[in-house]
Amino acid sequence: MRQQASSPQGADTDPDTPDVGALPERFAAWFAERGWRPRAHQLALLRHATARKSTLLIAPTGGGKTLAGFLPSLIELVEENRRNGRGIHTLYISPLKALAVDVARNLRAPVEDMGLDISLETRTGDTPQSRRQRQRYAPPDILMTTPEQVALLLSHKDAGRMFAGLRNIVLDELHSLVTSKRGDLLSLGIARLRRLAPEAIEIGLSATVARPSELRAFLSPQGVDGQVRELAELVNAGGGAAANIRILASEERFPWSGHSARYALGDVYAAIQAHRTSLIFVNTRSQAEMVFQSLWHINEDNLPIALHHGSLDVSQRRKIEAAMVEGKLRAVVCTSTLDLGIDWGDVDLVINIGAPKGASRLAQRIGRANHRLDEPSNALLVPANRFEVLECRAALDAAAEGAQDTPVARTGGLDVLAQHVLGMACSDPFAPDALFAEVKSAAPYADLSRETFDQVVEFVATGGYALRTYERYARLRRTADGHFRIPHPRVAQQYRLNVGTIVEAPMLKVRLGRARKAGTGPPRGGRVLGEIEEVFIEQLVPGDTFIFAGEVLRFEALREMEVIASRSGDTEARVPSYMGGKFPLSTYLADRVRRMLADPAFWRRLPGQVSEWLEVQRLKSIIPKPEEMLVETFPRARKHYLVCYPFEGRLAHQTLGMLLTRRLERGGARPLGFVASEYALAIWGLEDIGAMIRSGRLPLGQLFDEDMLGDDLDAWLAESALMKRTFRVCAVIAGLIERRHPGKEKSGRQVTVSSDLIYDVLREHEPDHVLLRAAWADAGTGLLDIGRLGTFLKRIRGRIRHSVLDQVSPLAVPVMLEIGREPVHGEAREDLMREAADQLIEEAMRHEPAGETRA
Repeated sequence: MRQQASSPQGADTDPDTPDVGALPERFAAWFAERGWRPRAHQLALLRHATARKSTLLIAPTGGGKTLAGFLPSLIELVEENRRNGRGIHTLYISPLKALAVDVARNLRAPVEDMGLDISLETRTGDTPQSRRQRQRYAPPDILMTTPEQVALLLSHKDAGRMFAGLRNIVLDELHSLVTSKRGDLLSLGIARLRRLAPEAIEIGLSATVARPSELRAFLSPQGVDGQVRELAELVNAGGGAAANIRILASEERFPWSGHSARYALGDVYAAIQAHRTSLIFVNTRSQAEMVFQSLWHINEDNLPIALHHGSLDVSQRRKIEAAMVEGKLRAVVCTSTLDLGIDWGDVDLVINIGAPKGASRLAQRIGRANHRLDEPSNALLVPANRFEVLECRAALDAAAEGAQDTPVARTGGLDVLAQHVLGMACSDPFAPDALFAEVKSAAPYADLSRETFDQVVEFVATGGYALRTYERYARLRRTADGHFRIPHPRVAQQYRLNVGTIVEAPMLKVRLGRARKAGTGPPRGGRVLGEIEEVFIEQLVPGDTFIFAGEVLRFEALREMEVIASRSGDTEARVPSYMGGKFPLSTYLADRVRRMLADPAFWRRLPGQVSEWLEVQRLKSIIPKPEEMLVETFPRARKHYLVCYPFEGRLAHQTLGMLLTRRLERGGARPLGFVASEYALAIWGLEDIGAMIRSGRLPLGQLFDEDMLGDDLDAWLAESALMKRTFRVCAVIAGLIERRHPGKEKSGRQVTVSSDLIYDVLREHEPDHVLLRAAWADAGTGLLDIGRLGTFLKRIRGRIRHSVLDQVSPLAVPVMLEIGREPVHGEAREDLMREAADQLIEEAMRHEPAGETRA
């Protein structure tokens, strides 16, 4: 547990100097031996916990949040002289498996130093099955786990015995849990824990909080009327040292488009050389593989550089984490798997390749460096293209102001509720009235109506009206006393195999094999390297090479649910890209970028290449005001283009593109296609769209009217694979479609066929089905981002500016370069992109006065 021997940084409302005497003698001595003293916020949290009050602690990275969260438990366990056999005393819940393991390692230090007779263990999906079984019957005093494991434990009949003595629930990085379906599942689990252990309190820990009241409500049971009975206490430690953040000033030419940041990797390597240990964050797994490979190619000093992302095998990830703790690595290329509060000790630089997509995410990542309250974290932002220069600047300014942009609290998902209802029936038969009251005490479900709750229970019991004749969907039976129970133990087994809300693309294990000679059969399989998306493997043929686990592999064969691959010995991969996770541009940063773009005085703070780009845009076309949207139309290569700049993120732009092309088709513009980026949308067709707008045949106000989210949206979704994909996720979470069965797992294709058939049946026969409603709710904020699109259309009403051009504009070049892009990286592609950019820029630099219309 890292703690600095310096003055504390303030607490809630207590101005007193922290007094080590406020701690029991053994703990006071432990602090004193290290030259430390407890910080004010640590003692304030201890007072609230001693008074049995749930509390939210907000403290910057390095402020001793984790130690503060566990002090009440350690002290109470020592004072009670508690022995194993009374169940779990403290349940620590983390959003990341790696974080739970890291915190357990750090917590063992004070426990062992003070000789405390306290047992602590981790329980994640990586924990061996034998240990997980033993933990149910002989649990430790402190169990460190994840939301999914909490749901699993609560589904067993002995949950009441296991949690009867629970005193403290510690929720780490709470802000990252409450904004997703994992938070919904966790809130329902906590509601059940409150019933099993009425004396337990919740302790929330977070460094980045935009709206503390929402997290305080999450830690508090809701009343029957949906109102918070009493908000959890708040302890705010105040800010730490200001971070030292800079944007890379490279002498190389800034790319116009793309996300590889290949131009800057020489500078990144120089930064690694100049520091002890660096964490290099990227936004996708495929980008992590590419950056890692590229760094190794220029690693002339043979520095120990490692790779860490969620698809790698757990043993490989644990080796990397251990090497980091021991100070054996100079750099780790990683994704969001290392975003949160992991204490890596000697990390003195965080490098973020690509724009961070959110102010809070940037603050979280920067906090991995130094991890000390009184010392500034050092960070380097590496924009991958010119628009990302603006986004990085916006994120840097937001960090300087301490601004946060965590999403607002969400309404609980009905698919998650269905999963929980089944889990509770697996534990014990339930009475609907009692379970409804319990569910409504969880903050995301405070406004749930009894009618909707009953519909969810009916769905779990029968599948709903349209599916009730199929026995396979009957998972609950009603008893004579009105309770619901599971009809057979295999229902509980199926539930536990499929529990959780993380539904990624179907994954296949990648096993390193040795290729045999032609005609001698498939290659022999060796060790497992990790998992990769099934949809990516489906496009490969034997002999194709791809990057995975930091190596260039040759695809040899697909054997059941395993990919057999061998080391190719090549330095370049033919197909190096696979999916991994992506983040949308936050609304908060998008607003800042629009304001920067509209302010020529600000351009002086940008690199010369970028400010010149914007100056030419102002000469050739228009720079829109922050509240406006620019639409440009121009001809190119016997096609006509419409480019608009909503700055609302790729997901919202893709949905807008789908809807706009339908309207343009009806209007006679004969659209051929569209492409969306985080910042812009380009549509091309055969007719002169600009002339049609100017003549009034396609009025801009009507083209971008909010009513496109009505009939147009309904018609598109009726035939859209995207909506089916959203429904598929809800069906898997709700347990209607089961991915895993004992001894086997459905392929992605099988899951898709099953869910698509059910989707079509429900749309025709039961359009108000619980799962269709859940899918619509997800579409509003998830894959389709309809909610954000609706807000955007309201914002631009009457504020659209139309620039009629003869050639492509400078601002349009980045999104134009996205057209026809192949997912293959390498020098050849970089050269082709450079040639394409040169042609477009040459066009864009030829100044022609723009015509303008407004809507």
